[in-house]
Amino acid sequence: MKRNTSISAIFAPLKDSPVQSALTNTVQIADILEWVLEQVGTSEVWQTSFSISEEFLRRLYHITRSGSTSAIHLILDYKATNKTKQLWVFIEKVITTTHLTDNHSKVLLVESVNGDKVSIITSQNLTRGNRNESYIITTDSKVFDKLKAEVLDLMNNQSVPLSDILKQVLD
Repeated sequence: MKRNTSISAIFAPLKDSPVQSALTNTVQIADILEWVLEQVGTSEVWQTSFSISEEFLRRLYHITRSGSTSAIHLILDYKATNKTKQLWVFIEKVITTTHLTDNHSKVLLVESVNGDKVSIITSQNLTRGNRNESYIITTDSKVFDKLKAEVLDLMNNQSVPLSDILKQVLD
């Protein structure tokens, strides 16, 4: 996030606005994740993206170390991730489960231990860029449940776990 911009200038608290959107270059998806976790508490997270950068992975590392997530599940595009193989071991250390498949979606799902459900659809990859990105955030549980089912289908039926690939590479 740009240092002089408050996320509250872009988004209302989740409890006050069940659907909200933004088109901005002043916030990053990691900022939004931290903002959501501050409001809903410890959560399990599912995230899909075309690619991931080391900078974003470091943000996830700090988020997981803070104890605000019980697990993070990640789906990345195999071809895009293949270009950043040097991150694979770091990804395995930070992320609970990572799956590789043909993927261009950018979805963030947060489900708190208290039952809160937040869905975010964005144009931003898990990379740092100062470009305008779009965000739609909703607390509608029907949207969450549908997206989660689709993400789980990708994970369970249409992808390969990164851990399996690393085992083959290391053997």
